[in-house]
Amino acid sequence: MRLALAAALVMAGCTTPASPQARQQPPLRLAWEKNMLAVTGDFPGGRIDILYLEAYCRSGARDVEWKKTVIPHKAEKLSDDGRTITLRDTVEGGVVVNHRIAAGDGRVDFEVEATNQGSEFVDAQWVQPCVRVGAFTGGTQRTYVDKSFVFIDGRRTFLPQARRTEEAIYKGGQLYIPAGIDRKDCNPRPHSPDVPSNDLIGCVSADGLWLFATAWTPTQELFQGVIVCLHNDFRLGGLKPGETKRARGKIYIMENDVDLLLARYRRDFP
Repeated sequence: MRLALAAALVMAGCTTPASPQARQQPPLRLAWEKNMLAVTGDFPGGRIDILYLEAYCRSGARDVEWKKTVIPHKAEKLSDDGRTITLRDTVEGGVVVNHRIAAGDGRVDFEVEATNQGSEFVDAQWVQPCVRVGAFTGGTQRTYVDKSFVFIDGRRTFLPQARRTEEAIYKGGQLYIPAGIDRKDCNPRPHSPDVPSNDLIGCVSADGLWLFATAWTPTQELFQGVIVCLHNDFRLGGLKPGETKRARGKIYIMENDVDLLLARYRRDFP
């Protein structure tokens, strides 16, 4: 009976969003305009917007005003076919950053190459993509935190179960900072004392059947933001004249299977 009904719906042209069981890795598409990257596909909410990129940031950020941390940049789109986008950022001081963003089934791949073409050191330590997850989680600023997670001691830990602090220049949000990163160079929002055990941050969908996660290497910080957003802010570490540095990132949109997520993450970031 169910098969007959499904066949009738298909013949009639009626469609509904596929369940994760039916479509574990939905085909994704991309669009970019005015620093906003849209990831669309057959998943809860149908669209995830990313401010790509929000900011290039200087060292010593924790204890200074935000406007003193941000390094001005200008972005331009070089190509876009709906599945692969190339961008070029020009960062104050002479750094040119090329981005290749490619959508696949249940994933988006980021490749970043930054070169200092100027004559002086540029203190571009870390970079912020801001991922808006309100439509995916169905949450508000207060409630989406309940659906958001990092990994602590090797286990997926939803953010209300992680330790939090409130002291910082700017209140609100929470950072989870990997081992080996100097905290004085991180965002001037509250820093959790918990150290993440990998570079994944993510959330589950409103219906609990799907998950979104993002990882970068190298990672500067994982951040639950002050709007309905999550950050995996990647690291450049500053560039000497003539120096080139690279970073690589990934977005996963898939069924809510944490073991499968970890298997894909370990494959992609060995």
